[in-house]
Amino acid sequence: MRKPTPEGGPERLVTLADGVFAIAITLLVLDLSVPQGLSPEEYHDALRELLPNLGAYAVSLVVLAGFWREHRAIFRTVRQVDGQVISLTVLGLGIAALLPFPTALISEYGDERVSAVIYSAAVAALGGVHLTLAVLLARRPWLRGDAAPARDEKLSIADLGSTVAVFLATIPLALVVGPAAMWWWLVLVPLKVWLGRRESAAC
Repeated sequence: MRKPTPEGGPERLVTLADGVFAIAITLLVLDLSVPQGLSPEEYHDALRELLPNLGAYAVSLVVLAGFWREHRAIFRTVRQVDGQVISLTVLGLGIAALLPFPTALISEYGDERVSAVIYSAAVAALGGVHLTLAVLLARRPWLRGDAAPARDEKLSIADLGSTVAVFLATIPLALVVGPAAMWWWLVLVPLKVWLGRRESAAC
């Protein structure tokens, strides 16, 4: 593989990523509000109507927090970055910053299958960028210097690949069965637990 010229350390890129993920998580909260001046009955109705927003917020919080953690892990032993690493990182941050929009779709129009499709496509795209970045850095050990990988690279790639696969599979499922396809995301819970145990055993 061609050896691109390093363009400096990863510190500013990691700091930028921390800021973008923090802003994206903050933007998720903007859909959580209850109007003022409601009667007791209207107040309780407003709280019930807020439940889908809270659910969407919780899902996206877990998604963004997971990708932020994965991004930190990918860069933990990186000592230099090149143009492709920078471009991929910025692309991923752009998708992460966009996630509040599909989150609003599934909170306000969760009964529409297109909402599930758009949300799944956004998360799969974000996972795809992180997966590409992890593979790229694994194939460019000179960007790590003398540092050994902080995680088992194969398990890390499998972890990201499982996320991409599950959310990509949701797209045709949603077109067939509708928004109920979002329950398919729960398969990631035991899968992530199993991969985490494999990684712990490998350490």
